[in-house]
Amino acid sequence: MTNIRVTRTAQIPDPLRVQRYQKAPELGPPLLFFSGGSALNGLSRRLQHYTHNSIHLVTPFDSGGSSAKLREAFAMPAIGDLRSRLMALADDSILGHPEVYRLFTHRLSAEASQATLLATLDELIAGRHSLAADIPNPMRRLICNQLGFFREAMPEDFDLRGASIGNLILAGGYLNNHQQLDQIIFLFSKLVHVRGTVRAVVNKDYHLAVTLADGRRVVGQHRITGKEVAPLSSPIAHLALSASRDEFVPVSAGLRKKNRRLIASAELICYPPGSFYSSLLANLLPEGVGRAVHANPCPKVFIPNSSPDPELTGIDLAQQITILLDTLRRDVGADCPAHELLDFVLLDSRHGDYTGSLSADFVESLGITLIDTRLVKDASASRYDPDLLATALLSLV
Repeated sequence: MTNIRVTRTAQIPDPLRVQRYQKAPELGPPLLFFSGGSALNGLSRRLQHYTHNSIHLVTPFDSGGSSAKLREAFAMPAIGDLRSRLMALADDSILGHPEVYRLFTHRLSAEASQATLLATLDELIAGRHSLAADIPNPMRRLICNQLGFFREAMPEDFDLRGASIGNLILAGGYLNNHQQLDQIIFLFSKLVHVRGTVRAVVNKDYHLAVTLADGRRVVGQHRITGKEVAPLSSPIAHLALSASRDEFVPVSAGLRKKNRRLIASAELICYPPGSFYSSLLANLLPEGVGRAVHANPCPKVFIPNSSPDPELTGIDLAQQITILLDTLRRDVGADCPAHELLDFVLLDSRHGDYTGSLSADFVESLGITLIDTRLVKDASASRYDPDLLATALLSLV
């Protein structure tokens, strides 16, 4: 077998190529995203109209919101971002079981008493609640059983206010499958006809920790993002994994073989917009990720945030590229050329609200190509338009 690398001139966007994917999305290309959080959900919903084969490696390190309650109760990875991405890729048409979609996206009341919420949960488990009754058997029985496993293991003081039913079902399946996420994510994907592959980058109960430029250390993703507590006042200097949310206990994680195979199968690797440290770089920390990315000769593209990110205090676009490359080089080696880890930077300088400008000379010195094209439709919002971004990415494949 002889391996050769073929290059071509790409048009951004490429209407003919995009139209071809739109006609047969089930045969669409495997685009891989390292991400987490909700920033990519809009793109994911639009992307399923072009390809049913996108791959999403999602961070399980969230330590805030409803995920924090489940993590504290069961010492498990965060599942909220996984559930959110699965729902973004789900077929919500009549063919995709919209009644299951409605159940998985439902949240319990944030104001009701614990007794009322327990009664609602028991109705769901028994299949008597309208959200469950609409689901035909044996699907209903299967879902209610997973919810029942959660109920049996639920601590007496567990706060159900605002809980996502989808998260509770995933937690029940996790507990019922020897504390493994893959089996329940696979089942979840089949139930709602997920058009793509979603997987946690690691199956570990770990947390994020950062060292700031002023020497302080902050542990816990919810303390880093600037969404639940005040944004960090000093730039982040180093990102690591911790075995504890309350104190820094350094730990390492390895990339599983099945995730390595997913990276190897990608025809385009995307470092997408979202919280730069807690959503993107967090997925690159496990040992083996950098080497897997380097081993795949497909195009690799970085899409910086087009609006302010609280995690990027004092960090401009050029520094973001340097930090991204340095994070990958932790695994693949400090002497790895930049262009073997990143081919393109994709942005819209005219309409996006970026942190600093990006010098063409700087990008060229790294052997990287800057693609500056229309990606923001509403300049007042400065957020990427899902369709413009999807078509730009598909034009690179």
